[in-house]
Amino acid sequence: MEPYQKNYRHMKNFLMLLLGALLLGSCSNAEQQSSTSNEHDHTAAASEAKKKPKSPKQMAMTNVGENHVHIEYSSPSKRGRLIFGGLVGYGEVWVTGAHRATSISFASDVKMGGVDIPAGKYGLFTIPDEEEWTIIINTNWDQHLADDYQESEDVVRVKANATKLNEVVESLTYEVVEIDASTGSITISWDDTSVSFEIKNQS
Repeated sequence: MEPYQKNYRHMKNFLMLLLGALLLGSCSNAEQQSSTSNEHDHTAAASEAKKKPKSPKQMAMTNVGENHVHIEYSSPSKRGRLIFGGLVGYGEVWVTGAHRATSISFASDVKMGGVDIPAGKYGLFTIPDEEEWTIIINTNWDQHLADDYQESEDVVRVKANATKLNEVVESLTYEVVEIDASTGSITISWDDTSVSFEIKNQS
């Protein structure tokens, strides 16, 4: 065999080995990248699930005539628990939400239970009982739970009948509805209970 033929075969074999090594390395890198990508996806999904709050912040609002009524609250879920008379004790002041106190804002002056309430932002507390709730508007809206609640800071207290629902409401829900240009209704619903009360514009 001529020397140049031997050299050609050696060179061909060398190139084949080199090409095989390059392909093997490329497949290994692709597998590592795929594995890393999957690990990242799983980690991101777990992190996202961990970040999702159990009592997300919610808002309820409407205009009653020209008066904007705005409620901000954290909405806990039932999650199979006994709510009223269990998680929420009867006869105890409740922030009517979770975490921080629920706040209610009026763009204009209103009346509630015959009491004048100037425009502004307030804490909305309740005292639940089986048949009747006490609805409280308090000047201190910026507090954690009812830790700093003081009755001396109440603007008004009114009574509202508790209504049993046919279907369970999984998450605490507020609804603000305009009845007419001067009157609005606020409804609090959770589990198998609903309570409503009215506000009236002063002008």
